[in-house]
Amino acid sequence: MNRLTRHIAAASARRPRRTVAAWVFAAVLALALASTVGGSFVDDFVAPGSQSEKATDLLEQRFPDAADGSAQAVFAVPAGQRLDHHRAAVTAAVARIAEVDHVAAVASPFAAGTTSPDGRIGYAQITFDVPATDLGPGALTAISGAMRPARDAGVVTELGGDAAFINGEAATSGAEAIGLLAALVVLLLAFGTIVAALIPVALALITVAVGLGSVLLLANVLEVSSAAPTIGAMIGLGVGIDYALFIVARYRENRGAGQDNAAALSAAMATSGNAVVLAGGTVVAAMAALALTGLGFLTSVGLSTALVVVCAVASALTLLPAMLSLLGDRVDAGRVPGRRLHSPPESTVWWRFAHRVARRPWPYLILSVTVLLVLAAPALRLQTGFPDAGDDSPSSSSARRAYDLLAEGFGPGVNAPLLLVADLRSPGVDRDALTVLSDRVEADPGIAEVGDPRFSPDGDTAVLSMLPTTAPADDATSETLARVRGLVPGNVAVAGLTAMTDDLDRQLSDTLPIFIAAILAASFLLLMVMFRSIAVPLKAAALNLLSIGGAYGVVVAVFQWGWFGSVFGLEETYQIASPLPTIFFAVLFGLSVDYEVFLLSRIREEYDASGDNVESVARGLAGTGRVITSAALIMTVVFLGFVADPSPLVRMLGLGLATAIVLDATIVRMILVPAIMTLLGRANWWLPRWGGHPAPRPRAGVVEHG
Repeated sequence: MNRLTRHIAAASARRPRRTVAAWVFAAVLALALASTVGGSFVDDFVAPGSQSEKATDLLEQRFPDAADGSAQAVFAVPAGQRLDHHRAAVTAAVARIAEVDHVAAVASPFAAGTTSPDGRIGYAQITFDVPATDLGPGALTAISGAMRPARDAGVVTELGGDAAFINGEAATSGAEAIGLLAALVVLLLAFGTIVAALIPVALALITVAVGLGSVLLLANVLEVSSAAPTIGAMIGLGVGIDYALFIVARYRENRGAGQDNAAALSAAMATSGNAVVLAGGTVVAAMAALALTGLGFLTSVGLSTALVVVCAVASALTLLPAMLSLLGDRVDAGRVPGRRLHSPPESTVWWRFAHRVARRPWPYLILSVTVLLVLAAPALRLQTGFPDAGDDSPSSSSARRAYDLLAEGFGPGVNAPLLLVADLRSPGVDRDALTVLSDRVEADPGIAEVGDPRFSPDGDTAVLSMLPTTAPADDATSETLARVRGLVPGNVAVAGLTAMTDDLDRQLSDTLPIFIAAILAASFLLLMVMFRSIAVPLKAAALNLLSIGGAYGVVVAVFQWGWFGSVFGLEETYQIASPLPTIFFAVLFGLSVDYEVFLLSRIREEYDASGDNVESVARGLAGTGRVITSAALIMTVVFLGFVADPSPLVRMLGLGLATAIVLDATIVRMILVPAIMTLLGRANWWLPRWGGHPAPRPRAGVVEHG
């Protein structure tokens, strides 16, 4: 592999201007095509094989009108007033809504009786002529504009319901730019020169431009989740900067050791470039493994993020050597006063600290593991739920404000509508027995009301609307749904967004162990082949699980329990978004293995040269300490930039990833790795005969520590 990376880099470096021009052209072309012929994002919330999927498919085949999306135009007046005093303005708004494209029907709150008992809040039920997932934000924008007559009359107007939540355009915080500026400051401190610091940022921006443009083009042929660009950008910025950082640092180190530019670049690509390929491959494999969940939106997130990471690896192997070749000695231009460009290993804090840990490995090991277990403890009380409009910030979206008004006026269950779908061709309940079924379901304490049945044009399918007494993400709603499914006969199924997300939650819980096992197995094999060792991949898996567990615990403590919520601008507590543990594990495990690969590659180089276990660990830490610490700090500030995002899923992901990266780069890499490798000694590099060639034995005359 090192020969391949060296040859690819050399080919790019021989034609630097052509290579740079090709990447700039690719970025411009990808963005241009994405803005003109790029696809649209679709959030597929269907759990394959679930009851809600079967019910939805039945409606789409026989009763498409009942499968179409719906929303609520919510109207409210201040306390002490009545909405019917503004009847003319509300009626005018409803009439204008009826003229919007894709609106099949709209029912006035006064005609349909959908006003609150105190007369202050009402909603117009809107039915579309397409499913909610196919609607897009344009219709919602038009409906919001159509409600202007009511707003002009002083009536509060909001747009809520399933279609509004699914298709709402998420606001952005702009904190991502702050994260990039912070990353640039870290790079200045790490490299000590302005030009060297700018290279990774420029590379990351081009990588993300090409990657996200490609994701938008991918949306033409696949259903891509609306969360994919955000997560792809988050990971793309992080790995794009990190991969360039590792290679540039090794290149400058080689230059500092007296190598000319061409030799320094060739050696850097053969070592750090090789590590980038393997590290990027791990991230790609981890993200692609999201397809094992069987869920369309997670598969699209995984494939989209993997595509961005592939772009990051490709740019590091081709664009970066071309840029370094063009710059030559100018890579050290713009030196920051007071910063040393190169330091001998023995003068670094990492070398000294590694030897300190090696002298007393057991106390450091026990204390570090204890800290990580304490941080992970809250994860034992993790409660998951699928995000809904009630999880948005109250000030961030109309869907959230509509959600609150509806709950205030009609109870929390109005935001969790369900459908009973009866297949009258199959044995079970027939048309005459639907009333009995309705009464039986309505008698359940978790059901507020069941509507009258509606029949398909052929009369072979019946649909009954149903409202629970509790909110969509409430555990009681899930329990009610399970009881109702136990009450109905085999030819009746429950549909609706709340039922779909409940089925998704269950499928995610069921597939998570399989998903984790697959990633652990794949990473074990990859690291075993790379480092010719059994202990190294086992240690990596155990330590990564500890850091991931600690991050899970912090997310639970902050979001679910509300600890330090004000620090992160949280206005309330949240259940942990059910897709989070799966996405989080895939992303973090891949990134953690990145650091493992970069550190252990350097340790292995030193061990192959000296055979001294303790000294190779110390020199490996000294050679990568500043780079890994800088990379981790960059990742942290980039991820923390997403904590300001209005989406609870993105905020949880940002905080969790930032926490895990900090734990991984400090406790794991600085303390646990030297402690464990000291205790294992030569066993670090033991490999059975069936595994290939083992690590070389220490040379004669070399003292083996530990």
